[in-house]
Amino acid sequence: MFEYFGKQEKIYPKRVWGKYRQLKWIAMIWALGIYYLTPFLRWDRGPFAPDQAVLIDLPNRKAYWFWIEIWPQEVYILTGILILAAIALFFVTSLFGRVWCGYFCPQTVWTDLFVWVERIVQGDRNARKKLQEGPWTWEKIYKLAITHFIWIIIAWCTAGSFVLYFNDAPTLVASFLDFNVSPTVLYFIGGLTFSTYLMAGYAREQVCIYMCPYARFQSAMFDRDTLIIGYDTQRGEPRGKHKAGDSWEGRGHCIDCTACVQVCPMGIDIRDGLQMECVACGLCIDACNGIMDKVGLPHGLIRYDTTNHMEAIVKGGKEKFRFLRPRTIYYISVLSVVAILMLYALIARPPVELHVLHDRNPLFVQLSNGSIRNGYTLKILNKTHEPRVYELSVEGLSNPEIEVKAAGTTAFNALKVMPDGVASYHVLLSSEVQPSDPIDIKLILTDAKDKTIRDEYNTVFITRNSQ
Repeated sequence: MFEYFGKQEKIYPKRVWGKYRQLKWIAMIWALGIYYLTPFLRWDRGPFAPDQAVLIDLPNRKAYWFWIEIWPQEVYILTGILILAAIALFFVTSLFGRVWCGYFCPQTVWTDLFVWVERIVQGDRNARKKLQEGPWTWEKIYKLAITHFIWIIIAWCTAGSFVLYFNDAPTLVASFLDFNVSPTVLYFIGGLTFSTYLMAGYAREQVCIYMCPYARFQSAMFDRDTLIIGYDTQRGEPRGKHKAGDSWEGRGHCIDCTACVQVCPMGIDIRDGLQMECVACGLCIDACNGIMDKVGLPHGLIRYDTTNHMEAIVKGGKEKFRFLRPRTIYYISVLSVVAILMLYALIARPPVELHVLHDRNPLFVQLSNGSIRNGYTLKILNKTHEPRVYELSVEGLSNPEIEVKAAGTTAFNALKVMPDGVASYHVLLSSEVQPSDPIDIKLILTDAKDKTIRDEYNTVFITRNSQ
């Protein structure tokens, strides 16, 4: 059965220039600039919080994104961000096809960068192919060595930048310069360096074809008004070779030069129609337009277009690009709802959270004066960037007595919590109540200075006959 499987042929994309190649360069520089420089951006959150604009602080279990701070229990915010990103991707895909894959996907960006290095060191398509397939010579050895050395440097910088998102960037860079980096950081950098080198240097288009699920279900987001890269068969067929001075009478404008195939990073022939492997990068358009300039024909034999528009041209009519249609309206609606919910969650999030756990052993204690005492463990989350002092009060009990214990000592009703911190207190609550079923009570936590900062927790007070 193995005769059905052949060795993966390496693709050697040819250099091309044009407006879409320029857009890809701009997108690559913009994306790499954001990725490498973002960890060094500063954001003033006050003296008690980190000033790195984007930081995932694993030791303290928090994530910072400019003015947004996410605590572990606020995983719904992260969920909302992922949903927004997914719906936005679906929306853009329904309008413009796989432009994300062709211009902004990390696999595309880093592969493009690695191919550029390969081209600078080894030459263009034919030179690279000849070098790779030829015998081992000194030229082949040093060119391959230089290429892979630069690849490893880029992969190492990529891995190092990723780790900076989880540490204070200037501090970690300084530790590298002092040769004082933790083994954990080195382990992650080593693994990410290898994966980047492997994916962008060797796997390349195979990641998009075999590993990425997006290519498999992209057609579910396409319709006849989605902008895709298409070959104008009405104008291009029948194709055939062309010489200067030949007439175009009775033949198509495609001269079968295969320039569109040679520049494709996925190695496909767009003239065979839309294919799963196509990432809509537009390089085949640049290549074809260049050939059209040489033979004196107008651009657009291969172009971004919609299925409806292409068919309308064949019939002699016109078809405008429709932005609003059922599919896009649906995506806009879902995107708007999720965005509004996320905005509300961020605006309405409380600056303090109170969590209460009733003691289980014992459930209650009867004191010598006849009153009943219950114990509670309070966890207070101070989500502000300054130290806070809170006061505790109770609703639902007559003449309650509150005793706060901290670190084994009795404290006054002044619960201190550090900025961006969590404090735990043991509270003893006593009251002269008659034996009855559990009594529903409410513990109220209020900021000592700003009475508008408060939180409540409903719990029970257990008496003698509650068991």
